Amino acid sequence: MALRRVLRFTTTALAIAPLVVPLWACSGGSEKKVDAAATAVKPNTGTTAANAASTPSVELNERQLQAVQVAAAAVHTFSPQRVAVGSIDFNENLAVQVFTPYPGKIIEAFAQIGDEVTKGKPLFTIDSPDLVQAESALIAAAGVYELTSATLLRAKELFETQGIAQKDLQQAVSDQQSAEGALKAARDAVRVFGKTEAEIDEIVAKRKIDPALVVRSPINGRVTARNAQPGLLVQPGNAPAPYAVADLATMWMLADVAESDSPMFRLGQPVRVKVMAFPDRDFEGKISNIGATVDSSTHTVLVRSEVRDPHHELRPGMFATYVIEVGHAIQGIAMPLNGVVREGDGTMTIWVTADRKHFTRRQVKVGTQQDGFDQILDGLQAGEQVVTDGAVFLSNMLNAGSES
Repeated sequence: MALRRVLRFTTTALAIAPLVVPLWACSGGSEKKVDAAATAVKPNTGTTAANAASTPSVELNERQLQAVQVAAAAVHTFSPQRVAVGSIDFNENLAVQVFTPYPGKIIEAFAQIGDEVTKGKPLFTIDSPDLVQAESALIAAAGVYELTSATLLRAKELFETQGIAQKDLQQAVSDQQSAEGALKAARDAVRVFGKTEAEIDEIVAKRKIDPALVVRSPINGRVTARNAQPGLLVQPGNAPAPYAVADLATMWMLADVAESDSPMFRLGQPVRVKVMAFPDRDFEGKISNIGATVDSSTHTVLVRSEVRDPHHELRPGMFATYVIEVGHAIQGIAMPLNGVVREGDGTMTIWVTADRKHFTRRQVKVGTQQDGFDQILDGLQAGEQVVTDGAVFLSNMLNAGSES
């Protein structure tokens, strides 16, 4: 009987023991240890929410939202292009070096650098010995013509009264015709020097030599260089030319393009030119010449374009960027450059959002870059809300949260 009571007490004690241990563990200092462990595994609810999630994302507060801009992804037109660098130069088809046609000493120079001149406007005058000789021959020829003309008139009157023989009349006619031919030749010789018919008639009438040879502008344009000074001796074709005149309505853009790109170029293709002096403007033009040879040292081809410059703003020697459209335009999803981030591993990422508070990083495939936009080939649909400015800020926040 006593043995049965002992066994019953032992069995009851063993049954109660498991219930005592949890009550002991939940009391006093052990309770604080359990709470601390639970806090250590709680997800971070700060700026880097869901660090343990598979998709990197961040959550911004109201102040942080001011550092980013959000807009819907849109479609943009991208044109297949090639870019080259080169320089601006005069259109040599519309530029001329103005030399004197005959040697002499400059008497006076009229035009200054930058002056607009029209075709036929005097640029400078020279004291030309050749002109003096031609005018002297003109005056002499005119005198002989007048003499022979008067002799012929008297010979005709005498022949009518049988005062002279017929052979004398014929001789007078021959002399007058020879003098007339010599006078025409003398007038043409003076005309070559630029004298007008009125000026030639005045020389003949006054029997006075005008030694000033006027050199006129052969084209409409602007004076781009002047080396003419009074008293300077000049020779035909000797550099430098006294004047240089160029029509600045169009300029040349000269660029060396890669040999591999040369098959894409065609005469007449449109080009857009940018210069550092006007960074926000495009100058329109078209390809006018493609080099026939390849530079063996650089493996480039010279491409020349005529660029319209109606306001005469381009200057020879300006460094320029040359954009050539080589194909038809295409439509594609576009992202502003500040909305795309190149990560440390070389991947390209963007940030998308659905509520403009939580932002998720997404990897994309980028195509061409044009007009301040990146073409997104894969990873983004039109209409999705994306960060267009401040993407680097979000990437830095995510990296800082993952390191802490």
